[in-house]
Amino acid sequence: MKLLTRKLLLKSMLAVSLCGMISYAAATKVEVYKSPKCKCCAKWVDHMRANGFTVETKNIGNKEARKRAGIRPSLGSCHTSLVEGYAIEGHVPASDIKKLLKERPSAIGLAAPGMPKGSPGMESSRPNPYNVLLINKEGSVSVYKRHLPSDKNKSVMRLK
Repeated sequence: MKLLTRKLLLKSMLAVSLCGMISYAAATKVEVYKSPKCKCCAKWVDHMRANGFTVETKNIGNKEARKRAGIRPSLGSCHTSLVEGYAIEGHVPASDIKKLLKERPSAIGLAAPGMPKGSPGMESSRPNPYNVLLINKEGSVSVYKRHLPSDKNKSVMRLK
């Protein structure tokens, strides 16, 4: 009887914790500033929704949003997003954003400068390695996460 009760209790605790993680992402709203014509931005929005985020798009471009967020143009990409007080520039994977929201560092946010091939929304048969950068409150950056192609032979370039 005790064993059955323990198993039931453990399964219940697991179910509650999983539901909590899923509902947290679903309750997390992302505001995306992008061009109405950009197809890769729309694919990134789909990626975010597929990963449990609620996304609201603002099809008015992203230059003003990037500037208001304090992201310098050299870190820019085709869309800027705001989530729970952080700015997200470009094709940052949802997993990196979830990690940021869990860790809650003192930072402006994350950036995947440019439009890296192989990042969410920029899928490619020849993906490149790319870095997601953490933008500190002072504006300095550090590598937050390195993303390498799963098949290194398909990569056009290498990160050292």
